[in-house]
Amino acid sequence: MTDDIALVQTVDFITPLVNDPYDFGRIAAANALSDVYAMGGRPLTAMNVVCFPTRTMDREILREILRGGLEKVHEAGTVLVGGHSVEDPEIKYGLSVTGIVHPGSILTNAGVREGDALVLTKPIGTGILATAIKANLVSQSAEKAATETMAALNRYAAEIMLQYPVNACTDITGFGLLGHTLEMAMASGCTIRLFAKQVPLLPEVVDSVGMGLLPGGSFANRNYCAHRIVQVRPVDALLLDILADAQTSGGLLISLPEEQAHALASRLKASGIDSAAVIGVVTGKSQGMIEVE
Repeated sequence: MTDDIALVQTVDFITPLVNDPYDFGRIAAANALSDVYAMGGRPLTAMNVVCFPTRTMDREILREILRGGLEKVHEAGTVLVGGHSVEDPEIKYGLSVTGIVHPGSILTNAGVREGDALVLTKPIGTGILATAIKANLVSQSAEKAATETMAALNRYAAEIMLQYPVNACTDITGFGLLGHTLEMAMASGCTIRLFAKQVPLLPEVVDSVGMGLLPGGSFANRNYCAHRIVQVRPVDALLLDILADAQTSGGLLISLPEEQAHALASRLKASGIDSAAVIGVVTGKSQGMIEVE
């Protein structure tokens, strides 16, 4: 728009992952806003995207979904300016978001450099726990942990991130940690080594995946990444499944010089983002590979 302002736009909507409609609204809105934060931008306006079976379901459920979404829009300092709804037998909700960013400061997944380390800002395992929630095979405390993780805005991590010399960033969503890390490696022409045991996990994820509660998208993620993964040291098969787990409203994956990465992780923890951790390093140039140990 000007030498200092560029528009960023994104749209995302999802089907329910949790039973409470208000929580679903919060999660869907946080998920949609996340792409703007991952680009280093600031969201300004949002529009609702809604599919709902008004003829067969109580409209109070729809009101609660929209209430949850509006709460997150306001928390983001963003204005809800309208939206669109359609009659649909399956509930879907999300946002179209418009934001701004300095054209010289746009972050992509393609800027990873040798000497970088990777910081992850949220624990993983939401896809597995969402499957466990639907089967009533998870505790209330684990369900709450997953819900609050997905509903947490990436705004606060992004605001801190922008105070550091970040080379690349993406958010962890449907392709899982493995898939989005591989996208980063391929786009940047490098090999990224993940330290599997340093990756923060949500409560009861290991037990749930041990019971076979793995969403279908996670199998697809692992199969897609398989030909570009090297196990430097043997990694438990269940842990690899978790690393491939399809996420909703996951954290930011941030690449920056290694000495700064540890400082960023410490700063994030001090600000209340308790799960922030350095989970990997760049080991060299390639056409895009992941080493796991």
